[in-house]
Amino acid sequence: MTTSYDEAAPKPLGLLREILPQSTIIGVLVNPADPITANGETNDMREAARSVGQQIEILQASTERDIDLAFASLIDMRANALVVAPDALFATQAHQLVALAARHAIPTLYWRREFAKAGGLMSYGSNLADALHTLGVYAARILKGEKPRDLPIQQPTKFELVVNVKAAKAIGLVIPESFLARADEVIE
Repeated sequence: MTTSYDEAAPKPLGLLREILPQSTIIGVLVNPADPITANGETNDMREAARSVGQQIEILQASTERDIDLAFASLIDMRANALVVAPDALFATQAHQLVALAARHAIPTLYWRREFAKAGGLMSYGSNLADALHTLGVYAARILKGEKPRDLPIQQPTKFELVVNVKAAKAIGLVIPESFLARADEVIE
């Protein structure tokens, strides 16, 4: 599944709405300790939500305890789903996030395939192999004498969708076959 970076911002909401068309509220978990990522992700999600008429609620967490509290808020507001924004804290707390989503039967979309492999519902994010290839090309160019400051900044261009059908069944969610057919990987 290849898409441009600009199309990726609303993609998480679109994916969740596709499998949960009657969703009224979708939570977005961000880490306020990283204001660049949190602000960027929050703004992108708000804009995407406005464009499709979806209500979202921004939840903030910068510690393990905050993650627990964010899930409690998610339950209180009766949110139908959750998008976990890219963040180093959330990567280190993958098992906590996946366990809480499963315990509360909250369909959750993550940004890295490792979350789906660990039991999360699905992930949509940049393709790691493609990113590592680009890193290798840049390293080779630098070793050949190019200055890092002269190299252009590149955004990811390849994104992948991973769906964990076992996790879906565990929370009572049926993923349409047409959706699964578009996934780059389906975990049974």
